[in-house]
Amino acid sequence: QLQLVESGGGLVQPGGSLTLSCAASGFDLDYYHVGWFRQAPGKTREGVSCITRRSSLTNSADSVKGRFTIAKDKSRNTVYLHMNSLLPEDTAVYYCAISSAIDGCSTNDLEYKNWGQGTQVSVSS
Repeated sequence: QLQLVESGGGLVQPGGSLTLSCAASGFDLDYYHVGWFRQAPGKTREGVSCITRRSSLTNSADSVKGRFTIAKDKSRNTVYLHMNSLLPEDTAVYYCAISSAIDGCSTNDLEYKNWGQGTQVSVSS
């Protein structure tokens, strides 16, 4: 069974850092693009960042460029989202998912499947 499990969320002060994990089981993440998305209360789901199969390329939303970094640990079959300089507007439930798209990864959630259950990130003083 293909499964993704997110973890690492929590409460952090503005300017702080968190690292989210997206652990895969039942399949090799290297065969898929992996995307991170977030959804704040009352808002639509937003693409945050993605990494292509075999980690050749990454892509990020303008709102997180320079602050968030996506990376993969092949030995752990896990993709990470390193989040720095967090802002209150980064507060959301963060999800990861996989894409089988032929081209490079995008932050369009319509291309993704096998969504995890999400992990809550709250940025507040």
